[in-house]
Amino acid sequence: MNHLSPEHHYSINCNGRLVDLSTPKIMGILNLTPDSFSDGGSFNNEKSALQHAEKLIREGADIIDIGPQSTRPHAEFLSSEEEIRRLGSVVSKIKKEFPEILISLDTFYGQTVKFGYNEGMDIVNDISGGQYDPEMLDKVAETNLPYILMHVNPSYETMHDKIRFEDITCEENQYFSTKTEELLKKGIHDIILDPGFGFGKKVEDQMKLLNEVQYLGFEKFPLLIGISRKSFIYKPLGKSPLDINEETQKLHTKVLEQGARILRVHDVSAAKKTLDEFNIKNKKIKKN
Repeated sequence: MNHLSPEHHYSINCNGRLVDLSTPKIMGILNLTPDSFSDGGSFNNEKSALQHAEKLIREGADIIDIGPQSTRPHAEFLSSEEEIRRLGSVVSKIKKEFPEILISLDTFYGQTVKFGYNEGMDIVNDISGGQYDPEMLDKVAETNLPYILMHVNPSYETMHDKIRFEDITCEENQYFSTKTEELLKKGIHDIILDPGFGFGKKVEDQMKLLNEVQYLGFEKFPLLIGISRKSFIYKPLGKSPLDINEETQKLHTKVLEQGARILRVHDVSAAKKTLDEFNIKNKKIKKN
């Protein structure tokens, strides 16, 4: 495995707070949606959302990723207004209750970003790469917040269309190179890269990506990996999304060994155990 060299101590500026990513972080998923594929409807009211956020934090989440809109295949398409309505005061209430926790907002709308920023969020998690709303990147630039740039097809309608890649790692790097240049020109400097597992990619391409995570982004930017409950893991095994924890944790270890800095997960306690084991092993390697 190609471990990241020790000089790669990434940090991101979250509302004036410098967050060191030299130790990988866990991002716990909080869906406020009635139609997400594995936990739809569980947390789509304020009280249950706050309870779930508390559970994620207790289990070891460093970041809570709040999603007001499902982006699974055939999900209902929502306007920014509907996203904002669903968010209500969830962001500000979590912040008030847990001021140390980082909150990322999973949206592709500029207006939702503006709303979330005013409520106290810390990170923008955009599955669209700024491609689904012409206002998006300008609104992100206005906030000065870190931005998660995901690899995805260029329109909402084609988001899940399976693309034929000659070399997925090479093509993702071309995409990231073009997009990060655009972001930097707009003044967005704290960029996190997300390879976009589960979005418009064949199983074999995603397996290739998992083996080549270390080559993504040329070590210029930290990497976020979101493989939790993804169909490319459970479908070939003939299992359900809730029944692949062991396989998922093995893959989490694999991407951590290749330098992943953030794991986006549903099951925080299992990911925390994996991360703790990885950190202990890593310390032993460094001592020797």
